[in-house]
Amino acid sequence: MKRALLIAALLLAAHGAPAQGYIPASRAEDTGGCMSPEYWEQWNPAEQARIDRDIERHRKADGEVTLSDIAAGSEVRIEQISHDFVFGAHIFNFEQLGKKEYNDRYKELFGTLFNSATVAFYWKTLEPEPGRPRFGGEYRDSEAFWNEQQRPWEQPHWRRPATDRVVDFCKSRGIRTHGHVLIWGNRRWHHPEWLPDFMTPEERVRWDGFFTPDGRLTDEYPRMGLDELERTFARYADTLEYLYDKRIRDISARYGERIDSWDVVNESATDEERGVILPGRRLCKSGYGLMPGDYPYRALKSAEKHFSAGVALNINDYRRAPVYARQVNELLRRGCKIDIMGVQMHLFDPRASLAIAEGRGPQSPAEVRSYLEELSAPGLPLHLSEITITAPGTDERSRTIQAVIARNLYRLWFSCERMMGITWWNVVDDCGAPGEPSASGLFTRDMQPKPVYHALDGLINGEWTTRLSARPDERGTVRFRGFRGRYRISWTDRSGQEQSKEYHLK
Repeated sequence: MKRALLIAALLLAAHGAPAQGYIPASRAEDTGGCMSPEYWEQWNPAEQARIDRDIERHRKADGEVTLSDIAAGSEVRIEQISHDFVFGAHIFNFEQLGKKEYNDRYKELFGTLFNSATVAFYWKTLEPEPGRPRFGGEYRDSEAFWNEQQRPWEQPHWRRPATDRVVDFCKSRGIRTHGHVLIWGNRRWHHPEWLPDFMTPEERVRWDGFFTPDGRLTDEYPRMGLDELERTFARYADTLEYLYDKRIRDISARYGERIDSWDVVNESATDEERGVILPGRRLCKSGYGLMPGDYPYRALKSAEKHFSAGVALNINDYRRAPVYARQVNELLRRGCKIDIMGVQMHLFDPRASLAIAEGRGPQSPAEVRSYLEELSAPGLPLHLSEITITAPGTDERSRTIQAVIARNLYRLWFSCERMMGITWWNVVDDCGAPGEPSASGLFTRDMQPKPVYHALDGLINGEWTTRLSARPDERGTVRFRGFRGRYRISWTDRSGQEQSKEYHLK
């Protein structure tokens, strides 16, 4: 490894640009100056040493295996074959990249780099017509259909593949699956267009008055008090409660325990902060528009009722603020089952990444430690459920900046005691939702790896994967320390035969 870094540094000095796949790990190695001295002052040797100590303490464990039939003098080979820690990505572009070779490279990442896949369950596109969810898909969900599309982003189901095929693929490769999302108020991305069709004619007239022709809320909605809203939309309140519960019930009946965890409720902390989530009320005057009353609580209770105990129920939010921790604590106090807190971190603006490189942007070690400490207050595992790190441009220096930021943030996140997983959002450049950056992927649009891919691969499959040999004591017991996960233990028995067994280091 040191020799490779030395060669890369020499190439950097000779040509003034980073070698392919080279990621400076320290100020001394950043001979091309892709990051400022101020950046490296933040990520200084003392900070890096602290991260290393915390990784050793929180991510590793001591193992002990006794082999009764091992040959005298034989070495035991200890090879980690999977991680308990979640290294994930969303799988929204499944078979949608336009060429079989691109799709095959994309799929290959799940099982080599990623051990978890976030599957799209957005209500609006999963059930474009009421009662007809597109679980199984049709021709327009096939690889052949997407290979024919010159402008795939114009299709309404772009980044929303049929769920059965994605789940089947993940299960065939032993990939953990995470469903996103069951309940969310966002009308652009989640709520079906047909929900207001269930209103009475009188309710529909009042509802239509809440919106301008381009879909923005008018002043009438903010002016109307909650009591009047509940009187005006009494039937619709009952309908919403039924349809929300039915959605969770239908999805749980279809997938049971095949999906390991769910974002049950998404991005509700802003409503919590506005004080509009009120227990006992039939409606919530949400910033999204009308929502069922007390909807985070009701959604979690509905999910607990319909899913088995072995399925993890998550709450997820972009608010990295005390209000989110307070909301979770209150839901727990009221008896909700919340297994994991999802935390988002999107550096959508390329200027933010450039500012970080200059040592004046967000996500400094101090800032990250501060919000993770606040969010650890409820005592739940944390999942960096959606992360975006955008390159400032498409040149090699910009891509190296993206890689350095990702490497250091992954290391810091991985070192956090409560952290159970990190999920990258858009894996491929120019494949995000409208308005999301085009240069935030690990791969270019034609599926060529960028330096940030090499940075993560070097951590996940290199530095954070344990491979070693050890000699047992006189009782055939071998002891080792390694990263938590599953291992293959191999040895030669007394008859000279090669043997192996699996061992879970927890």
